[in-house]
Amino acid sequence: MLLSANGLNSIEELFSTQIGGEKLTLASAFINIGGALVLGFIIALLYYFTQKRAGGSTSLSVTIIMVPAIIALIVVLIQNNLARAFTLAGSLAIIRYRSQPASPRDIAYVLFSLAIGIACGIGYVAYAAVFTVLFCVILFVISITGFGGLGRDTMLLKILIPESLNFDGVYDEILNEYTDSWKLRRIQTTDFGTVFELIYIVKLKKGKDRKEFLDKIRCKNGNLNVTLNLMPDEEISKK
Repeated sequence: MLLSANGLNSIEELFSTQIGGEKLTLASAFINIGGALVLGFIIALLYYFTQKRAGGSTSLSVTIIMVPAIIALIVVLIQNNLARAFTLAGSLAIIRYRSQPASPRDIAYVLFSLAIGIACGIGYVAYAAVFTVLFCVILFVISITGFGGLGRDTMLLKILIPESLNFDGVYDEILNEYTDSWKLRRIQTTDFGTVFELIYIVKLKKGKDRKEFLDKIRCKNGNLNVTLNLMPDEEISKK
């Protein structure tokens, strides 16, 4: 049985409220939150396709989709009610997040999605859409041009050596042959002091065989573990 016009009006009035002289209806709330969800999905797609090679987090892509919609919903529910704002702040304060620290790049995407959610929540969906497109174009251009990049050929080299081996200068010749630059970042003991771990920041020469590079190192460290990893942006920035 279809609802009558009076019934529809009653439902609309139930979900209607007054915000600063403007009436917020169920339809406008759906537009605000739905718009935030769509824009969040666009931002997440950009993050996924531009950062997957750089070790971007797949779970963060889902977070970026949901953050704008959640923030928009919060803004709609708070409206201009100060008491609700304090209640919500107290509720959110009890939530604790146990995760690895995000990279500056990931934080930027989360803040981007947060700002879009706020804009949609207060009703500026069109403005949010325009700035989403604008910032996505800027971020895409930055990604494909590598502007501001610290170099994906910069890597972290970890070498385990037995405690009986004097490691001073033992790998200098190999590093000079296979890298454009290198720096010994840290020396530490592991396995209850039975082995040393040398950690280098290296920039490999183009065209050099990585397997051959690692094999030469293993010949000098008694075939113990040698690890060569791409460095996250936040690690490179510390060097």
